[in-house]
Amino acid sequence: MINLDVFEGKTLMITGGTGSFGSTVLKHFLDSNLKEIRIFSRDEKKQDDMRHDLQAKHPDLASKVKFYIGDVRNMRSVEDAVQGVDYIFHAAALKQVPSCEFFPMEAVKTNIIGTDNVLHAAVAAGVKKVVCLSTDKAAYPINAMGISKAMMEKVIYANARVAAGKTTICCTRYGNVMCSRGSVIPLFIDQIKNGNPITITDPNMTRFLMNLDEAVDLVMFAFTHGEPGDLFVQKSDASTIADLAKAVQSLFGDTGTHIIGTRHGEKLYETLMTNEECVRSVDMGNYFRVLPDGRDLNYDQFFVKGMVKTMANQAYTSHNTHRLDVKGTVEKIMTTDYVKEALACWKKQG
Repeated sequence: MINLDVFEGKTLMITGGTGSFGSTVLKHFLDSNLKEIRIFSRDEKKQDDMRHDLQAKHPDLASKVKFYIGDVRNMRSVEDAVQGVDYIFHAAALKQVPSCEFFPMEAVKTNIIGTDNVLHAAVAAGVKKVVCLSTDKAAYPINAMGISKAMMEKVIYANARVAAGKTTICCTRYGNVMCSRGSVIPLFIDQIKNGNPITITDPNMTRFLMNLDEAVDLVMFAFTHGEPGDLFVQKSDASTIADLAKAVQSLFGDTGTHIIGTRHGEKLYETLMTNEECVRSVDMGNYFRVLPDGRDLNYDQFFVKGMVKTMANQAYTSHNTHRLDVKGTVEKIMTTDYVKEALACWKKQG
């Protein structure tokens, strides 16, 4: 349950706010005592669609949401947007693995430089707290998107050190968010509705399963408990891609499957905490808190004293977390509004 009392009379800005995460934040926060919610993004069409949707569904609350056209790559546009902001949820990013593989410098500009712009602008404007959203792909990165997100996290930690006492900067890291933009479940459903077989990259591939509401809960937990440089991870269930496909087919119909092989830069499993991070982690019930590495540039201690313990026995991955079977996966994907609405529509048509 999200406690929104701390937001009373405050202004919250969401970068990349027209995406799946921003839309879910609005669902939770629109009826709160927030004075203002700022949606900062570069897509005027998505902003206009969101504006009209709010005006149609929430005419009494729509005026609370303000829209700012800009790009995290453009420091001036960020500086203009953060004036008077109390808190920021930084969700703007390039997230598509194949796209970043072919255009890695675009990932650098948005995910790394863009994040640095947001954090510097936030500190200069006196923003009280910034929660940044990262991804499992930043842990042991093998693709351009993951590498850019890993560097983004380093930028977060570096800024958190400098801004401590002025702006609290912390980070969340989560795996596959079901039914978010570009994710696999909507693809599976569309393939079934078109009478085509489901395309599976690798049946043994595993993925954490989190819905958008849980993603917001994770960010709120980080907002509530985060200290400078903290990283928060939610304990999550996982399933194989094969079981996920079977779960979707059990709801929408079996049109067969076609194995296409892994795409550019894909991992067999997701890692939410590395071996090294597990050493610094604190179990907080449904979440892990990874404490920042407090070492400084005094290299003498590393050459003379060394480190006694640097690595845990095992990372926290979608291979070793709790594995859902097909029935459990069905129950999990049915927690998403997207699947419930798509299923209702499918049954009505059928």
